[in-house]
Amino acid sequence: MKRLLITGSTFPRWEGDSEPRFILDYAKAMSEYYDVTVMVPAFPGAKKREVLDGIKVIRYHYFPIHKFETLCYPGAIAARIKQKKIRIILVPFLFISLFFALIKVKKQTDFVHAHWLIPQGIVQSMLKKPYIVTGHGGDVTSLNKGFIKKLKKKCIEKAVAVTCVSKYLKTEIEKISPDTQVKVLSMGVDLSNFGRENRKENFFNQEDKKVVLFVGRLAEKKGVRYLIEAMNDIENAKLVIAGDGTLRQELEELAKTVNADIEFIGSVTHNQLKTIYASADVFVMPSVTGKDGDIEGLGLVMLEAMSSGLPVVASRSGGITDVIIDGENGLLCEEKNSRELSLKISQLLNDSDLNERIAKAGFETAQRYDYKEIAKAYKELIDKVGDND
Repeated sequence: MKRLLITGSTFPRWEGDSEPRFILDYAKAMSEYYDVTVMVPAFPGAKKREVLDGIKVIRYHYFPIHKFETLCYPGAIAARIKQKKIRIILVPFLFISLFFALIKVKKQTDFVHAHWLIPQGIVQSMLKKPYIVTGHGGDVTSLNKGFIKKLKKKCIEKAVAVTCVSKYLKTEIEKISPDTQVKVLSMGVDLSNFGRENRKENFFNQEDKKVVLFVGRLAEKKGVRYLIEAMNDIENAKLVIAGDGTLRQELEELAKTVNADIEFIGSVTHNQLKTIYASADVFVMPSVTGKDGDIEGLGLVMLEAMSSGLPVVASRSGGITDVIIDGENGLLCEEKNSRELSLKISQLLNDSDLNERIAKAGFETAQRYDYKEIAKAYKELIDKVGDND
């Protein structure tokens, strides 16, 4: 069995962690075909080596004083630096440490799947091991000037295959390296984890109100402020915001100025999410393009909501339009348009036939993103390029 190394910088730090687990779910699906190991950055309190959900995990240290290894979690690297500018000094340590960590496992690895161009793809391009690189969002759309852009271009062109999670990102990668063949292969959702059977009535103490749900990081590109503003015009509804991030305090202050029932429930575990999704009535993903160019790659929480039977309202941003066809399996709005968000949410809350139709079509759409299907597609790609290497 071929030995596949998967590298990334977003990953659960321990069992029951609230950090996104899509790399872990992908690794689990790929373990049907390969001997899989995941390599990710360390974090204070996380084990250096462990088996998590049946997957071997290596966490590499990247700073001499381990308690300061806080660049990557919780949240994304860019957001962590925005929160504390001094963390930028950890970036070169992360690159160098990943390089040496990869050298250590080189002989125990046949093939590498590097997730994110920065830092995993760039560092992998400095080694001779064949690799696929996958673009997820901000790693593609931001930092596209000067030396970093050159490193990204090298990373793309040295890869035996390049994938990304949406058509939008494919176009952006082709701007960096016009001659590169880019394949759109998204991450997915573990359908066995979600469904309406997990619903609990009055789970949010909403009484007779309908529940509008947001799940995700409280960061600029998520557009939560526009959803909060939209609640001003929605009657008999409660907004539940699940997630944490650098903008939480600012958004909580904004919520106080709005005439609506809004609750921030903070970070939640993946086990809790299945009940949270199923117990809501409408899911909203109001993503926007960040000032730094960061944009939604695809939006896996949207697929989780759809697989839970929720109708979705989302903005026309990044890869969202790869999944949602307006009026068929969801409702779409323009970015940063609180009024349009309000109207579309109200439509789903007040029209039970529309709600049911959109939810059913969304559930059917989510089936196409089952990790079993994603793993099959990646196996075919890896076997093809591996044979040609």
